[in-house]
Amino acid sequence: MMSRAAARLKREVAPLPLMLLVAVATGLALHAQDAGKQDDGVAPSTREMAALLAQRAAAIGPADLWFNVNTARIEMFSAQARDARTPADRVRLRANEASELLYAGKYAAAIDAAGTLLADVDRNGADIGADAYLNLLMLQAITWLRWGEEQNCADNHNSDSCLLPIQRGGIHQKREGSAHALETLDRILRIDPGNLRARWLVNIAHMTLGTYPDGVPPGQLIPPSTFASPVAMKEFPNIASEVGLEIYGLSGGTVLEDFDGDGRLDLMVSSIGFTDQVHLYHNDGDGHFSDRTATSGLQGETGGLNMIHADFDNDGLPDVLVLRGGWMGAAGTFPVSLLKNLGHMRFVDVTKAAGLLVHAAPTQTATWLDFDGDGWLDLFIGNESTVGNLHPCELFHNNHDGTFTNVAKDVGVDLLGYVKAAVSGDYDNDGRPDLYLSIAEARNVLFHNDGRQPDGRWHFSNVSAKAGVREPLRSFPAMFFDYDNDGWLDLFVAPFQSNAEDVAADYLGLPTTAERPRLYHNEHNGTFRDVTKAAGLYLVMPGMGLNFGDLDNDGWLDFYVGTGNPDFSTLVPKRMFRNDGGRRFQDVTTAGNFGHLQKGHAIVFGDIDNDGDQDVFEKLGGAYQADRAYSALYENPGTPNRSIGLTLEGTRANRGAIGARVKVIAQTAAGPRAIYRTVGPGASFGSQTLRLLVGLGRATAVTSVEVRWPGSDTIQVFRGLKPGEHYRLREGTPAPIPAPLPRFTLSHELPAEHTHSH
Repeated sequence: MMSRAAARLKREVAPLPLMLLVAVATGLALHAQDAGKQDDGVAPSTREMAALLAQRAAAIGPADLWFNVNTARIEMFSAQARDARTPADRVRLRANEASELLYAGKYAAAIDAAGTLLADVDRNGADIGADAYLNLLMLQAITWLRWGEEQNCADNHNSDSCLLPIQRGGIHQKREGSAHALETLDRILRIDPGNLRARWLVNIAHMTLGTYPDGVPPGQLIPPSTFASPVAMKEFPNIASEVGLEIYGLSGGTVLEDFDGDGRLDLMVSSIGFTDQVHLYHNDGDGHFSDRTATSGLQGETGGLNMIHADFDNDGLPDVLVLRGGWMGAAGTFPVSLLKNLGHMRFVDVTKAAGLLVHAAPTQTATWLDFDGDGWLDLFIGNESTVGNLHPCELFHNNHDGTFTNVAKDVGVDLLGYVKAAVSGDYDNDGRPDLYLSIAEARNVLFHNDGRQPDGRWHFSNVSAKAGVREPLRSFPAMFFDYDNDGWLDLFVAPFQSNAEDVAADYLGLPTTAERPRLYHNEHNGTFRDVTKAAGLYLVMPGMGLNFGDLDNDGWLDFYVGTGNPDFSTLVPKRMFRNDGGRRFQDVTTAGNFGHLQKGHAIVFGDIDNDGDQDVFEKLGGAYQADRAYSALYENPGTPNRSIGLTLEGTRANRGAIGARVKVIAQTAAGPRAIYRTVGPGASFGSQTLRLLVGLGRATAVTSVEVRWPGSDTIQVFRGLKPGEHYRLREGTPAPIPAPLPRFTLSHELPAEHTHSH
């Protein structure tokens, strides 16, 4: 097992120079033809992609990007400060240099730089303005806080680390960082008593020191009752470290799926850093995961803010698409990677062979859908356009031979916008999947799939205004889900651009201009109604990651929002919401132990130990080079409610049955009850298993399972299923096929042979 000291040393070693990476990757590509002499099993096409990724990364300079190159940006701002023409410019550039030292993880140097700059301003009486002076103080406070997090939440990480309210093992053993931060925050509040960001961070700092709430000065306290959940819930312990998923990294994507067909859900994760390797973790069935990256054929597949999966070639094995370039603007012209599953936990990059190397645009979002119902999954990629860098969205039609053709312009979805989420679903139940796009700084778009036109071509229409789903304006993650179990897909969209002070204001009931999410109820007539307030979701939560599942098997879909933004001060809790019978959502963040303060990204729900309830995994970490965090696996403590497992297999429909609509009729004491589900990977940030686990509440029996197969739109009814069992439902096969899954216990102790991955 890697020691904490060794892990810290590994984090502090600067990444290899990008030009060296280019040389290495190019050398690998040049020698790919001699694959017989390679012992790592990496295919020539994968080596070629590795070389291309390294070359693209090497072309990015410190002025091109605000993250991933923070070490290089230190010297850039230092040089600019030396050449500054005015004292005010010099202060600004020196502050930028201090910020980059923080972002690069050089905490001692950042603290010295911020302290020296403040002392110079105080001594010389430089007139930089009140706001700029407060910003310098905040930089100093945040740097101390972050150093404390590094020394405790990273170097001494445990299951309680960074979980709001911070308590038990989450209390810092090394107290210097938070103690110094409190001194500076106190100075800020003496100058600006109404500073909500400083007040929020004062409460967080006191939590880390174990002095919350009694040690918080009067007038600055955010009472514990503010964070209390309205209902009780068993705690979901974070057991990532104990099961071999102590994954330390930046923001990234996650796929939860059974990659090798052994009945156990495995995990693939990515991170946004240019040199961050995609990792593959095998569920060993003994309560632990092992890192199989070295034998997976994935070496050199780096980067990727998000990933989505599907069986694109209908061979029965789930494949993965890695998405790159999100938030990078003109610097983000990276390729995607289509990773074909070869079985036995091995993959090969087939991007070029599939015709997808034509994509060279910044993106972090895509969705698989069979838009024309031919039984083969097509691929929509939502691109990020900025002024001077226009990248229309792409819709790649599956040609049934392993290749794709971009038909976005032909069908009317070649939209230009800063697309942050793309999700598909049949919102009007006409048998054809539609598209919803969340767009930053613009109105969101709902594309209705109009079907085949008289000229033989397929077409989509922009029906956003009529449907009433264009807000919020600064939106990010989105999802279709049937929250009220009426058989019609509803829509949830979360905004992004809010900070710690906005969250604090909302918790305290103070005014804030921050945008709120939208929960849109499907009105069954092509329109949606905004029910955000009525559902208890009119809250400030800067959303990034998002997904849904059923925490307590009551048959109602709950959901989890991974909150945050790149700012180091945005230490705000992730938010978990329990569905109260399709009427309202209850915030069970603290009751369930879900309020992690690090930056939240890809989220997946799934029954990792096959015990009949869903666990939750979240990829944690930010964008700046130093904003790494340990990911979390929240183990479901169990529920008396029952469930049934279903794996669907299409024959005329796509093999993975993405888009299939399922209706379970369960028998309860009050009579029959209908529970609806849709096969798919979930929301826009986090790709969860296509295997359905349908909560049945206290049902005593399952009367029937009705499947509406995508493509043909035929309905098939299965009978003879029992609660607590798992079945395979095959299109065209009349009877359900019993498919018991291997059950095991997730271990809370990690054997020596299982090593943590950093």
